[in-house]
Amino acid sequence: MRQIDFQTWPRREHFKVFITFDYPHFSLCANVDLTAFYPYVKQRGISYTVATVYVLARAANAIPEFRCRIRSGKVIEHEIVHPSGTILLDDDLFSFCTFDYIENLSEFAVKAAERIAHVKENLTLEDGPEQDDLLNMTAILWASFTNFMHPLRVHPADSVPRFAWGNSSRRANP
Repeated sequence: MRQIDFQTWPRREHFKVFITFDYPHFSLCANVDLTAFYPYVKQRGISYTVATVYVLARAANAIPEFRCRIRSGKVIEHEIVHPSGTILLDDDLFSFCTFDYIENLSEFAVKAAERIAHVKENLTLEDGPEQDDLLNMTAILWASFTNFMHPLRVHPADSVPRFAWGNSSRRANP
C-alpha cells in the first residue's frame, strides 16, 4: 500500500472537487454479452458466479484507480484488492464472503469454493476491522436488472468499488 502524492497526482483537482460532495459516487449499468464466457467457465467446471467474481477482481486489480481508497482525506493505493461478495444461504438469508484474490483462475476457483463452503456454515456480516482493500460484489441471478445500489456509508466516506450482476437471457440457468 502506498499513499498518493497529491503534488504529482494527475487526479488531484478532480479529487478536491468531488471530495466535497455528500455522495461522490458514480454508477454505471451496462449489459454485457456473455455468449462466450458462460460456456468457457462451464466447460472447465467452474461456478459462473465464482468466475464472474474472478474476472471482475482481475480487471479491478489491473486498474490502479480501482485499488485506490480514501482514508482521512488522503488517498492510498493498495497493491492488491480482494473480492468480497454475498453468498445466498438457506431461508433467504445471505452472508458476506471475502476471497483472497489469486491471479490464476483455477487456483482462485478452488479456494473460492472452500471459502463459500465455510461461509455457508458460519454466517458473517462483517469484514475485517477497517478493511478497505476490497471489491464489494453481489450476484442476484434470479433477476435481470439495469440498475442496482449497494448500501454504503457516506460519513466517513466509503470508497470501496461495488459490482452487481443479475440473470441474462443470453445464457442458461446459473
